[in-house]
Amino acid sequence: MVREERTPLGASHSSKIIRRLEANIFPWIGREPINALTAAAMLATLRRIESRGRVETAHRTMQNCSQIFRYAVATGRAERDPTQDLRGALPPTKQTHFASVREPKEVAALLRAIDGFTGTFTVKTALQLAPLVFVRPGELRGARWAEIDLDAAEWRIPAERMKKRAPHVVPLSEQAVAILRELEPLTGRGELVFPGVRDRKKSISENTINAALRRLGYDRQQMTGHGFRSIASTLLNEQGWNRDAIERQLAHAERDSVRAAYNYAEHLGERRKMMQAWSDYLDGLKRGADVVPIKRAG
Repeated sequence: MVREERTPLGASHSSKIIRRLEANIFPWIGREPINALTAAAMLATLRRIESRGRVETAHRTMQNCSQIFRYAVATGRAERDPTQDLRGALPPTKQTHFASVREPKEVAALLRAIDGFTGTFTVKTALQLAPLVFVRPGELRGARWAEIDLDAAEWRIPAERMKKRAPHVVPLSEQAVAILRELEPLTGRGELVFPGVRDRKKSISENTINAALRRLGYDRQQMTGHGFRSIASTLLNEQGWNRDAIERQLAHAERDSVRAAYNYAEHLGERRKMMQAWSDYLDGLKRGADVVPIKRAG
């Protein structure tokens, strides 16, 4: 099986794939010619992963192998992709739901708790910004000042930092801009918006936001850093905003990767209005007002 396959997904993503293959594939079939590998041989190898209770890893590994086989076909090293014969052979993965509060009163309590956070100012700012932009935790903690235009009220995340490898635009509400302007004198001279305490060249750690939520009294069954996305998705849909605009703002998977690359700014005008209305709504919740959100027909 060829080891030279590299996808343009960024160094960390490529390294993760290679480690997965080295742990689960190469020891058993790595020395076999790729054009000699059969569906039966692939299934036997994938079953070893499944037998350890790692069903999701088995699915991801099969997807990685399929990419390699397709590359081999395109370059004349193999005639077909045998993993295509294995559809349905592995048990389905269990869908993961990230814990989050959902009811408006619970969201209000969370926002007030965040404002009362007594940890570092950088972490508090990340917590305050998270519900306003609802990007993935890794995209938030890895934010660069060069990506953010406060005058234009816009954050443009490059493709290499996005999970789906397509650029993403985050319109910044007045509240989000104000939060970032307050942080800028502290971290604005460096590259990272949210640098770590010990090493300013590295962002706050993966667990920092979740640890801060635990400090505020929210356990992992109640709220996670990823949960801010669930809150926004649930409530914005309930408020009647255009589902396509919500999905685009969440940067959910676009089936056509080429379309995703060229349409990252799709629905941008409506998304700007939605993000400002969302921040205003959260402000109202935090104040304890009886908030009636603006309804937006699809």
